[in-house]
Amino acid sequence: MKQYFAVDMSAGRFLRNTLAFSVLSLMPLLLLYVGLTPGFAGHLLEGGPALWRFLRQVVTNGLPVVFTINYLSFFLLALVRDSEGAKNAPLRLIITDLLARLAIFILLHAAIYFVSAGWFGSFGGDRMTALRVVGPTLSRSALFENISGVYLYATLISALPLYIAAMEQTARERPTSHLAKLIRSLPGRIGAALIALVLFGVFLLALSAAAWSIATLQGR
Repeated sequence: MKQYFAVDMSAGRFLRNTLAFSVLSLMPLLLLYVGLTPGFAGHLLEGGPALWRFLRQVVTNGLPVVFTINYLSFFLLALVRDSEGAKNAPLRLIITDLLARLAIFILLHAAIYFVSAGWFGSFGGDRMTALRVVGPTLSRSALFENISGVYLYATLISALPLYIAAMEQTARERPTSHLAKLIRSLPGRIGAALIALVLFGVFLLALSAAAWSIATLQGR
């Protein structure tokens, strides 16, 4: 990852690499989602409006969300690897990433749904309806029950490298801490990888709780 994302890299190259990683992370999950949804693949193969709406949804909703979250995480990853830019602060960067990706995922969905209702006539062209479906939609995304789940898990490609690097840096800088001992208790990078997965799980739970709260408040 170091050769693709670094703090001294040009902005254009950093953006290009982030876009490439975002597209590559979306493609296999989109194929999986289409394959797991009964009759969806055949519906898309017929072409026409169904295929157009699907592609439009991915390009105008999925790609912007995944790209934005990936850009943030890859930038923080570059900072974690920069000893001067993130000395003694890897855990703070993880917290920043968790909170930021939570806010970005929810707010970008809301903004894109709102705009899509006006531009494309989605949600019956009703902007308020578009906003009301954000909570229920995102509350099911962690279970991979809708296409937002594709976008959610596509961001895992940026979360894991950041969290693993932060865990390893924490273990180096604070070797006597309980976290460092836990990381070193397993061979290689297994300890750091497991903790990274747990942290992503925390994000999934936080997103589901936030989406459920939004849906509950909207239902009142």
